[in-house]
Amino acid sequence: MIAVIQRVNEASVLTGGILFSKIKKGLLVFIGIHRSDTEEDSVILAKKIIDLRIFSDENNKMNLSVRDIGGEVLVISQFTLCTDNGKSGNRPSFILAELPERAEKLYNLHIEEMKLSYDKLKIKNGAFGENMQVTLCNDGPVTIILQRNSNS
Repeated sequence: MIAVIQRVNEASVLTGGILFSKIKKGLLVFIGIHRSDTEEDSVILAKKIIDLRIFSDENNKMNLSVRDIGGEVLVISQFTLCTDNGKSGNRPSFILAELPERAEKLYNLHIEEMKLSYDKLKIKNGAFGENMQVTLCNDGPVTIILQRNSNS
């Protein structure tokens, strides 16, 4: 499982031109689910993201988590994170991505674990499997990539 995490002042996602979810200050998280990912990977990564200390404290040091600042989290499923990194040619392959049915279960588990670990009202999500338009105001910019896979 791979997560691209962006510290944002705000973020939103639209599907079909209609607002689906919106957050203010917090984290925008893009999640890619690989075929080898497990429920344990989903749970551990969710907790890690909630506790990730990438917000500035009073000394301007990255020392606070989204929980510490009372921020929000928007989680977007993004299978395109699961590429073979263009090992053969210029067109990426997505054969490493989990099949949609199982990926959706792990995505939902990830979101539910975040809600259990933090404040369920502050965790928002995108529309799994849909074409989405994501807008964000990156704060910093700060972008962190985390990966969790029980097979690696």
